[in-house]
Amino acid sequence: MKLISLPSDTSIPFMRWRVPAVATSLVLCIASIALFLTFGMNYGIDFRGGSVVELRFEEPRDIGELRSEIGSLNFGDVQIVEFGQPTDVMIRVAEQPGGEEAQQRVVILLREMFGEVAQFRRVEVVGPRVSGELARAGAIAVVAALFAIMAYIWLRFEWHFAVGAVLTTLHDVILTIGLYSATQIDFNLTSIAAVLTIVGYSLNDTVVVYDRVRENLRRYKRMSMPELLNLSINQMLSRTLMTSITTVLALIALFIFGGEVIRSFTFAMIWGVVVGTFSSIFIAAPLLITLNLRSGRTGGGDAAADAVAEEPAAS
Repeated sequence: MKLISLPSDTSIPFMRWRVPAVATSLVLCIASIALFLTFGMNYGIDFRGGSVVELRFEEPRDIGELRSEIGSLNFGDVQIVEFGQPTDVMIRVAEQPGGEEAQQRVVILLREMFGEVAQFRRVEVVGPRVSGELARAGAIAVVAALFAIMAYIWLRFEWHFAVGAVLTTLHDVILTIGLYSATQIDFNLTSIAAVLTIVGYSLNDTVVVYDRVRENLRRYKRMSMPELLNLSINQMLSRTLMTSITTVLALIALFIFGGEVIRSFTFAMIWGVVVGTFSSIFIAAPLLITLNLRSGRTGGGDAAADAVAEEPAAS
């Protein structure tokens, strides 16, 4: 049986496309911020407060009839969607005035209405106070993660790498927020987990490339930065693609078969892996040139001398 393998000895001139790649990313980041400021995000119950109930009926139910029945309870803003099997329905009720007791009353009334004809598979109630605390905690978690990343890489590498890694990670976070704004899929606590996971994944990819760049900086002291970055990325390309492809395949399986509860998480993660792979090549590496990591040595022409001095390390 013939095994499929990714090329391990490539010489793709990635830095040749760094200007259009960075310009495209800049436009997408501006568009993402504009979408967020204009349309915002579809905050889930975790941040808005309210109730979520998942029901499984014995037979498929008409959504219009269900909406009419629930409308008689005067809950105000109610969303009813089918998911998973034809008999599965998710009901989302906006936060009710009256505090925690009012939210619990929603579940009690729904149980009275559907308790004998449906199975209650999931019930979540979040009060306004809890939702506000969760929103603050989520924002603090993301910001703290970015500062911790900068501090670690600053100590581990040089300041150029720290700034480059944080800007690259910020780029991925902004594009992910833009995705949520454009698609209006639920942004809830699992979405915060997805953003933090994307931060970790993107950082891992970036650090792998940066680590090879640092090794090659010591090895090829007269090689121009674009050539050195191309060499470093090509040396790590097989590893980067293999990790990304296997991760995306696993996430696609989770997205299809994992159910509604984790769908927003897997959707964001698929996007984050693609964006993170792109940014580790076309954003993180060019930033080292912009930040003037090796000043006065971007003219090229000395690579041959370096290559004679020492052969490239195997990836």
